Amino acid sequence: RYNIPVLSRTHEVHALDLLGFGRSAKPSSLNYGGELWRQQLVAYVKERIGRPTVLVGNSLGGYAALAAGAALGNNAAGVVLLNAAGYFSDNAKQQAPKGLFAKLRQRIGSGVMRDPLVQRIIFENLRNPSTIRKTLNQVYIDSKNVDDALVEAIRRPSLDPGAFGVFRSVFDGRTSQGRPLDELFSELNAPLLLLWGNLDPWMNAGSKRAMFKRYAPVATKEVVLDAGHCPHDEVPDQVNSA
Repeated sequence: RYNIPVLSRTHEVHALDLLGFGRSAKPSSLNYGGELWRQQLVAYVKERIGRPTVLVGNSLGGYAALAAGAALGNNAAGVVLLNAAGYFSDNAKQQAPKGLFAKLRQRIGSGVMRDPLVQRIIFENLRNPSTIRKTLNQVYIDSKNVDDALVEAIRRPSLDPGAFGVFRSVFDGRTSQGRPLDELFSELNAPLLLLWGNLDPWMNAGSKRAMFKRYAPVATKEVVLDAGHCPHDEVPDQVNSA
């Protein structure tokens, strides 16, 4: 909401909702995960844009942008990651849970979490406006942009047909991980920009930055911001400038 109006003054901007999220469809027949979203982004760039494109993503969207950028080859003009989700090959088993879903699985137990009734109760609680606002206030260091419009933008897709099924699929986590980040970095030919909300409470940004530096391509630039998990919405002017 704060990036597209600015970037579109000088660039053609396309904003995609990944299948299962936002205003995209949420069919029950899909296996939601990194492979699906990679395919979606690659197809969109090839079929709807048709020329080299910069892919930008935050959190799970960052992982999808990187996977698509690696697959697109010369059709990827660049990749921008904002506190991207994902794991590395050498810490796949030791890595601590990241994000809200992973923390809930850790606290409650993976066996209980697979109970449909338990999942439904959690789903109903998570899409409650007060819960959404509380969560946002935890992951935004400066909460001035945590407003009614943001809360409603997150709540509205949860009312769509099929939303609970998507939640169950992604919450389970067994099919949504995708490939390790280091493998994707090794296949990426485009320049890479890493934007870090360095105070992100959902990930140890310092530790993850070190891992990214270890595996990221040579043509990588890094910008560190005093922000939480969603720097594009918390400090949009700094992100747009970068």
